[in-house]
Amino acid sequence: MPEPLLLLHGFTQTGRGWDEVVRHLDGERYRALAPDIRGHGAAATRRPIDFDACVRDAVGLMPGPGALAGYSQGGRLALHVALAHPELVTRLVLVSATAGIEDAAERARRRAADADLAAWMEADGRRMTEVADRWGAQPLFATQSPAVAAMARADRLGNEPAHLAAALRGIGTGAMAPLWDRLGELAMPVLVLAGERDEKYVGLGRRLAAAVPAGRLEIVPDAGHALALEAPEAVAAAIEPRAEPPTRGATIW
Repeated sequence: MPEPLLLLHGFTQTGRGWDEVVRHLDGERYRALAPDIRGHGAAATRRPIDFDACVRDAVGLMPGPGALAGYSQGGRLALHVALAHPELVTRLVLVSATAGIEDAAERARRRAADADLAAWMEADGRRMTEVADRWGAQPLFATQSPAVAAMARADRLGNEPAHLAAALRGIGTGAMAPLWDRLGELAMPVLVLAGERDEKYVGLGRRLAAAVPAGRLEIVPDAGHALALEAPEAVAAAIEPRAEPPTRGATIW
């Protein structure tokens, strides 16, 4: 019987951001589901938008124990799901993810910056094309090929500025209480993926993998932050369970 696999997307994307990864998975082995998160796509109008509500949504889609993967925003949400319902998560895959901002002052600055961006998104007459272009122009995505950037932009255009603003306020990095001191509670195998060109998240990935009892970090060569689009075959291959359990904080190159 296929293993359930829930895939959680990043901010400004939709579940379609996982399409290429799903295409490379063994359809007979996995029953993959990539839902739209509140504030995005088909779930844009669902309220409230906060971590508790999004965790309930994710759990409601899980027919039983299975694998859980999340990219960026989805990775932070996946951590919340795994910590709240460890009995449902047999394997956890965190793609370009963090456990939050520990320093209170830095977190407050990020929350303020997120609030400013949300207000800009909600401005009268704001078009989704403007939002998509501003988000895609971040240095975080500077190493993307034109083809990958076009795919990411097309996916973003399935959203609406006001709903993304609500998601940014509710489940953005600035709104998230850090989870670093709880990572030791995760008993399931945890794979952390980061792109070689995404230096910030390579560093965060090392910390994540080292803090989890059964954690492993894999660096994807010649790739940046948006791994599900930039290296979908590598992400699909990484999701496959390993025959041997990982050692604590192991790094695979």
